Amino acid sequence: MTARGRGTLLPATAAALLLLALAAAAVWAATLDDRVYAIASRLMCPVCAGQTVAESDSAVAREMRDVIRAKLQAGETPDAILNFFVGQFGESVLAEPPRRGLSLLLYLGPAAGVAGGLAIAVLCIRRWTGRSGGRPAADPGGGAAPPPPADGAAGGAGAAERARLARELEARDRF
Repeated sequence: MTARGRGTLLPATAAALLLLALAAAAVWAATLDDRVYAIASRLMCPVCAGQTVAESDSAVAREMRDVIRAKLQAGETPDAILNFFVGQFGESVLAEPPRRGLSLLLYLGPAAGVAGGLAIAVLCIRRWTGRSGGRPAADPGGGAAPPPPADGAAGGAGAAERARLARELEARDRF
């Protein structure tokens, strides 16, 4: 290689390293912005109704995002930053309530409601279908209860009942 070839190789290598450093800085800045957004989306804006710090454009939200960015650049963890804002504004600043104490009802309440609703539905269905335990009632003699007679003599379903049922079904079919 000639002296002239070595002279152009050094600036080209330096330029490539500079571009690589700039690209790495751009990637780091993007990830820093992503980290700021992730933390800001976990905090509610104290002056905006129903908006997170990430969504809000108020002056307070912008200041909070700047504080988050400064604390991340200083090396603080996301939990430490969230604890800082909880210390400043109270637990109401958290977008997601903590899973402890009375707030635990927010997480367990819907599941308990669904379970209770299913239990009530099962009990009602059993009552409507006439099942209480799944087995037919036994007679005192030890055998199973006999089926009702086919003519309807027992159980009050006589000729008058059948006639009334036929009239009601015929009236229903007319509509």
